[in-house]
Amino acid sequence: MPTFKIALLEGDGIGPEVVSSAVKVLKRVGELSGIDFVFEKALIGGSAIDERGTPLPQETIDLCLSSDAVLLGAVGGPKWDNLPTEKRPEKGLLGIRKALDLYANLRPAKVYEPLIASSPLKEDVARGTDFIVVRELTGDVYYGEPRGIFVQEGKRVGINTMKYTEDEIRRVVRKAFEIARLRRKKLTSVDKSNVLEVSGLWKEIVEEESKNYPDVQLEHLYVDNCAMQIVRRPSSFDVIVTGNIFGDILSDEAAVITGSLGMLPSASLGDKYALYEPVHGSAPDIAGRGVANPIATILSASMMLRYSFGFEREAKVIEKAIEVVLERGYRTPDIYTEGLIKVGTEGMTEAIIKAVEELWEKRL
Repeated sequence: MPTFKIALLEGDGIGPEVVSSAVKVLKRVGELSGIDFVFEKALIGGSAIDERGTPLPQETIDLCLSSDAVLLGAVGGPKWDNLPTEKRPEKGLLGIRKALDLYANLRPAKVYEPLIASSPLKEDVARGTDFIVVRELTGDVYYGEPRGIFVQEGKRVGINTMKYTEDEIRRVVRKAFEIARLRRKKLTSVDKSNVLEVSGLWKEIVEEESKNYPDVQLEHLYVDNCAMQIVRRPSSFDVIVTGNIFGDILSDEAAVITGSLGMLPSASLGDKYALYEPVHGSAPDIAGRGVANPIATILSASMMLRYSFGFEREAKVIEKAIEVVLERGYRTPDIYTEGLIKVGTEGMTEAIIKAVEELWEKRL
């Protein structure tokens, strides 16, 4: 029986509740498929500040470095809003990404048919949307030097530098090609090479790497055109790869068209380590009430099965189980509409596990 160690960073607010749901699903999938998952918890974010005085204790880093994957809930909340920037809960998340050298952020955007009315797009446009934005995490204007606000000739000047090295581009592009191979074998590279030299380098390297993936269809789009096409023809995309700032913007746009933040998972991948987390925040206003939507975290766990462990069947069973549960009318309060079955965190989790068992029995 293969054994995998998963570090659990529950974090703050609803984090412990949704992580608990994902663990229950993973345990059941493990029982059905003969995989042994070993879970170990560590502190991060506000809870770490309260207990250890820092948002990212060294023992948390050590646990993550000794684990096969990391599952994170959420960090932050108004309780810690008045702390200095360098001591706020969010610094824990940034710190663990850096410690694990995570350079590719995956943000899926999928419109579920039972929830299609929640999308702000027309149903005939939104239908069939199922793509992933692969965002580079370590370079671009967020990290380039020089940066800052300076005084030149008596006037203030703000400077941020868009910078990428060849190696930074190449590794995230390779990751995106590999992900496209696992899906529908189409990759859209997004840049602004008509006006930016750094984007020109990006496009050159994408073309070079494409020769190693002849089975993957490649297209190039300028970022402004891509933003337009995501709302015009979202179902035509499979995998989108782009730089840090463009990916930041496009992944948020993609999130909106799905209609519910509580449904969106994410993964941050490196060459050796990976961290999985829901896109939503800690939602302290509903923490402890048992009403949080666990689907995004459960889907993050399914991404873990696929990208860290290579368990494609197990990942697909979880994803299909969620579709089945939604088709049956189960809804947490954030996605509930009149006439359907309102359930809390536990009820949704139990319904998903039941559907997993049924699908496994049918040998999906």
